[in-house]
Amino acid sequence: MLGLSRREMLRSASCGFGYLALSALCGQTATARDSAVTASLAPRTPQLPARAKRVIFLCMSGGPAQLDTFDYKPQTGKKKHPGSVFNFAQHGESGLWISELLPETAKHADKLCVLNGMHADITNHAQSFLQLHTGDRLRPRPSLGSWILYGLGTENQNVPGFISLYPKKPSVYSSAFLPPVYEGTPIGLNTTNMSTATIGNIQSNHLPAATKRRQLDFVQAMNREHATLRPEDARLDAVIQSMELGFRMQMAAPELLDLNQETKSTLERYRVGQGKTVGTCRDSDFGRQCLLARRFAEAGVRFIEVNHGSWDQHKNHRADLTANCESTDAPIAALLEDLEQRGLLEETLVVWGGEFGRPGLVPETKKNETGHNARGFTFWMAGGGIKSGLAYGKTDPTGARAIEGKVHFRDLHATILHQLGLQHDRLTFHQGNREFRLTGTEGGNVVHDIIA
Repeated sequence: MLGLSRREMLRSASCGFGYLALSALCGQTATARDSAVTASLAPRTPQLPARAKRVIFLCMSGGPAQLDTFDYKPQTGKKKHPGSVFNFAQHGESGLWISELLPETAKHADKLCVLNGMHADITNHAQSFLQLHTGDRLRPRPSLGSWILYGLGTENQNVPGFISLYPKKPSVYSSAFLPPVYEGTPIGLNTTNMSTATIGNIQSNHLPAATKRRQLDFVQAMNREHATLRPEDARLDAVIQSMELGFRMQMAAPELLDLNQETKSTLERYRVGQGKTVGTCRDSDFGRQCLLARRFAEAGVRFIEVNHGSWDQHKNHRADLTANCESTDAPIAALLEDLEQRGLLEETLVVWGGEFGRPGLVPETKKNETGHNARGFTFWMAGGGIKSGLAYGKTDPTGARAIEGKVHFRDLHATILHQLGLQHDRLTFHQGNREFRLTGTEGGNVVHDIIA
């Protein structure tokens, strides 16, 4: 290989030639390569005793109507006030009130901790959605998943530690000023059909695995030499690590994404391919997302976001809410069932909710329109050391605002981090001469009342 230019050497390496002449160089980089990966993505010891190892966030974008799902407000008096327009019943030994729209989820009532006292700062979708994911409603900040990956690393070095399924906005998986290696991996980006969605650029059958490894070692040797001259540029290290992860994913990810390995009964329980299109929102095949979430959890992915929308029912509240519940109810129930049966629910924190809620309808009128409500709405959590069969917090008689057991997004974030063994006020990153954290300068409070 003497006398060849670097470009010629790279071309030769790509074709699998000249390996003997390059093996010494590549061999010298192996230790550095492995240590670089370990330094940033290997599992780290939590700051506190951890009750959960991972999070599955079921993100219902658009603002689910809490009064017609989990926060029962019966119509009373001669002049009935706004409230629930669907029937409710108590379920499980806990007697949790759950809407008739969610019969399958209701079977798992005793697994749920329903937070009826949620509240946020603003009723605009974009700002509240950003605050839900990053803690800040105005500026780009690292997402919850990125903070968790930064604090804990990942259990499986062969797949991404943070995956976002069917995301609509980069804020869902952005690492912002955190090192880019902590950014989430989107699957189904830009409303791609979920039946064909995959992790991009991981299919590679043009060379044997050993040859591809030698090729990558040579490229990485040059990358690291380049990076040593630019130590301030974290993007270079992220590129190096993403190439390593991409190589490992070529072997692991295709099998993980292949639902053909699942039984027919499992696909039916999750309602794979049976979703509904609501308004202008394209069907996201939520059942496929939930089944993939279970498989990712089994594989050790640290943070998995499952996105569904839109729950922004303004003029067709009853019909669109019914369709949304039909699309999500059975898949969520199947996910909870499988996590429990496989011994994963105790160590997996499942979170359900959206950026805010909605005011109630008056059933005796023909009006079928709702607005936005950030003063009081509902989330629920399950597994991961959270109390089960509990309704925590409450809104006023009309569901307009939280009045007891109030939980802000900052408190939700602090509690999620706590269950993972992370102290929200000590998980910080120095940027621009100041320390940043997920819960911001106002801070959050761990909701100890809901911890088992």
